[in-house]
Amino acid sequence: MDYKWTVLSNTTLGGLLASLDGTIVLISLPVIFKGLGVDPFLPGSFPILIWMLLGYGVVTATLLVTFGRLSDMWGRARMYNLGFAVFSTGSVLLFLEPWTGATGAWALVGFRLIQAVGAAFLFANSAALLTDAFPPEERGKAMGVNQVAFIGGSMVGLVAGGILAGIPDLHLGPIVLPTWRLIFLVSVPVGVIGTIWAYARLREISVRRPDQHIDFLGNATFALGLTLLLVGVTYGLLPYGGNPMGWTNPWVLAALGGGGASMLAFLFVESRVKDPMFRLELFKKRAFAAGSATSFLGSVARGGIMLVLVVWFQGIWLPLHGYSFAETPLWAGILLMPMIIGFLVAGPLSGWLSDRHGPRTLATIGMAIGSGTFFALALLPINFPYWEMGVLLFAQGAGMGMFAAPNAAAIMNSVPPENRGAAGGMLATLQNSGQQVSMAIFFTIIIVGLSGGLGGSVSAALAGASVGPPDSTILAHVIASNPTGALFGAFLGENPMGLLLQSAATAPGWVPLSPAVTQTLIAPHFFAQAIQPAFKSALGEAFLFAGTITGVSAVVSAFRGARYVYGQPATPPKAAPPTPTDGAGAGGVPTARHGP
Repeated sequence: MDYKWTVLSNTTLGGLLASLDGTIVLISLPVIFKGLGVDPFLPGSFPILIWMLLGYGVVTATLLVTFGRLSDMWGRARMYNLGFAVFSTGSVLLFLEPWTGATGAWALVGFRLIQAVGAAFLFANSAALLTDAFPPEERGKAMGVNQVAFIGGSMVGLVAGGILAGIPDLHLGPIVLPTWRLIFLVSVPVGVIGTIWAYARLREISVRRPDQHIDFLGNATFALGLTLLLVGVTYGLLPYGGNPMGWTNPWVLAALGGGGASMLAFLFVESRVKDPMFRLELFKKRAFAAGSATSFLGSVARGGIMLVLVVWFQGIWLPLHGYSFAETPLWAGILLMPMIIGFLVAGPLSGWLSDRHGPRTLATIGMAIGSGTFFALALLPINFPYWEMGVLLFAQGAGMGMFAAPNAAAIMNSVPPENRGAAGGMLATLQNSGQQVSMAIFFTIIIVGLSGGLGGSVSAALAGASVGPPDSTILAHVIASNPTGALFGAFLGENPMGLLLQSAATAPGWVPLSPAVTQTLIAPHFFAQAIQPAFKSALGEAFLFAGTITGVSAVVSAFRGARYVYGQPATPPKAAPPTPTDGAGAGGVPTARHGP
């Protein structure tokens, strides 16, 4: 096997594993919490839930640029191999973790953070290794396959999580293997094999720069700033002081302010140190600046779409179609498959085409398709015909695939060889941090929208179910004041009405409901019908935001300039006709000699 194909296959495997484990937990949280014996609706459990969802992305995004820079200095293959080993170690620890309850849950969070450290090495070095191994005219194709693994892996994680969540516990004689352990077992054998393969076959072909110094101050200010920003964004999703979200929490505001100040300090440091962690002058290249900007904007627009679609399917659409809340995680993963198929079709093809025609047109069209599908999703009714949703999901995946490979190849082609690790780390940082910010934005839009419209829609639904005052007033207040809990109830495969009724029954003045009315309220479709109007309004705002941001990204992509490869002219010069010389005529044809 040519070495370039060894690099492509190994980095594709690493990218698939790292991105799959980033989302497999998203849809299988109900099984994990039940297996550990943790009630996710207790106040102390909500931070566990948030860190289980977002901690992996926070750690990965924070470390990417630092690891990319270290790889430029000490060897990309060496750092990539180390990442595979760390990732596999985290996978084994997650599978073998012996505790239950809150201790077991926090242990899972910690071991996922170890996985995230390994994933940061993999993400930071994959693009640089491919750029080193492939010539410029084949990098788009290689990036296409690799980007399918990275972005497609996050989609496959949703489906895999849903399928594994539906498998009953395995009884192997006297040994019982809980379902939630299967979710983490998936990456163990593949990770171990990938680690052995990486150490056996990958080698250093890049020029290392061990003479350069580590930019300690730049690393510290960047890591501190990004960590504070992402942690602030994460804790902004927690309820605070009677509000459904925590954006007024002084600690959240302090984290956001401190993070912003630290990032400004990072920019100041990087413009003055001799060997900066990241060379800001690369942003003077239009190809690099435009590619990086479109990558970040695209991630902000798309990163939260999975969370929103999962909530839409699990909390609204599937219950309206007769599915129990216990079944919804599996079917939500299955119904998202058209997006995966669209990405798998368009990703490699667009990479191959960009090698021949350049990245600008394909990347711009991909973003434009993505923008159009977001606006179309905003027009769908809550209880949509599935074929319409399937077509839009396929188009959304195809648009993402058309954009990803050409854009990544354009960015990596534009930087000098000695900075490819840092550039790959920056690209992955922009994608990962954009996803974290996107989740916070989407979730905030949904919760704020629900808070504003939930009271009226729930009161109307309760009246239709023959719930009169004072119970209707109490229950409407309980639901409207806790949209986060209600939404996460549906997201975690639980019927939110059962939990909300328990909370309302403790309020002063509550009159016990008749069994018939209680059965009506806890039917799977009631909660979905009650929040439909408010959720539709919030959902429309979220998709309009995403469509607008993606449209802006398409405009930026259109102005990225002609195809550019570092060290080569933008347009290869035409070969000059040979100049006649002594003994040669036009075209190099020998002429007759005269004289001695």
